[in-house]
Amino acid sequence: MTEPLDSKALPPGVAALLARAADPGFESWHRGIVRLGGCTNPVHLVGGVTMADAVTGEVLRSYVPEDDGGRLLVACGNRRAAVCPTCSRVYRADTYHLVRAGLVGGKEVPAEVSGHPRVFATLTAPGFGSVHTRREKDGRVRACRPRKASDCCAHGVPAGCHVRHGEDDPRLGEPLCPRCYDYAGAVLWQAHAGQLWHRFVMELRRELARRLGVPREEFGEVARLSYAKVAEYQRRGLVHFHAVIRLDGPDGPGAPPPGWATTDLLARAVRGAVGLVRLPALGADVVGRRVLRFGAQIDVRPISSSDVGERLTSLAVASYIAKYATKGAESAGAVDRRIRHARDLATLPVRDHTLRMIGTCWWLGGLVPFESLRLRRWAHMLGYRGHFSTKSRRYSTTLTALRQARAEHRAEQQHAALGLTDRPVITVGQWRYAGRGYSPEAALVAASVREGGGDHGA
Repeated sequence: MTEPLDSKALPPGVAALLARAADPGFESWHRGIVRLGGCTNPVHLVGGVTMADAVTGEVLRSYVPEDDGGRLLVACGNRRAAVCPTCSRVYRADTYHLVRAGLVGGKEVPAEVSGHPRVFATLTAPGFGSVHTRREKDGRVRACRPRKASDCCAHGVPAGCHVRHGEDDPRLGEPLCPRCYDYAGAVLWQAHAGQLWHRFVMELRRELARRLGVPREEFGEVARLSYAKVAEYQRRGLVHFHAVIRLDGPDGPGAPPPGWATTDLLARAVRGAVGLVRLPALGADVVGRRVLRFGAQIDVRPISSSDVGERLTSLAVASYIAKYATKGAESAGAVDRRIRHARDLATLPVRDHTLRMIGTCWWLGGLVPFESLRLRRWAHMLGYRGHFSTKSRRYSTTLTALRQARAEHRAEQQHAALGLTDRPVITVGQWRYAGRGYSPEAALVAASVREGGGDHGA
């Protein structure tokens, strides 16, 4: 005979889940958790929604949550995989479709856009000191930085490294000599990276106009430049930008580009424009004069007009950009939350190089010349203040439009389930924020959904 379970001997979450399972409203509660697809930190809302006939005003249905004290749980929507893997998958999928639509059409972008000149460009940060790196050539791993054993920096640290670093070597990205590394310059570059990109786009338009032989102010009358980009953190803690850059006719993706617009011309213009970008950094009186620019390593590759063959394809580019749209500074060893107090720096679980970057942000952020950069607010991002994924206005659809289309599809499904497809329906909701997170028993259900690979159902 099986002995009954002793709830006192069970973990609190399991005991609470068993107690919940005996509740008459368990199935409804369980569906509400499963519907979130395993979101790690859902938002609690209180309020209700009313559906009414748009013509007569007749109330067709009212809904007020009954579970969890009248609270409705909705997914957090965080884009970062380190914070919420479930919601980041949705964000990544939306970004993929946004980028792909600008390459092959769809989402109200004409398919003819696939024949426009397009390149995939990578713009890097400059060097601020020698760091350990992994070098490969012809499938073989080479020495990190081969130098003579007698070569040392001003601080007596060897200037070279003969180690063949593995992919998971914790030294990757660390300076060979932290005292030689220009941490102030690195942080200021991070803080101005968004402005550097803006300058690059302006210089690219000027460069295209110059190569065409038309005044800059007339360029928009013959062609339009569109792009979608994402920022990726390197192991040394600095971002570089991956971007799809496209040339259209003056009216955007639906207009054929002019005859002179070729992929080769666009690629050469990108390389030329990057070298022209210059931006004076703030605080020259404190840390010395610095003129910020992009790094010398620039990669510009044409994107194939079809998704077959050996050239870089539209699908590969869209997948690559979408992958990095869900990563943050934590991929470079930083933290995924803001730092509120200086004392917190002493307990941060980060490597030495990252801690020095954060400490430099905190130091500069407390000085008057750097107030506008708000470096302490962005210390956990190692000084980077920009958006991780951005696009020009006419590149393709928007994330908002994709989310709205998904919401409308769910509404249509709900109307069909209620038998309201033959009536014009207006929905009015009133909700307010009431907290975040899971109860212990709900956290167990959410974890099981994540392990099962569940997706958002709402």
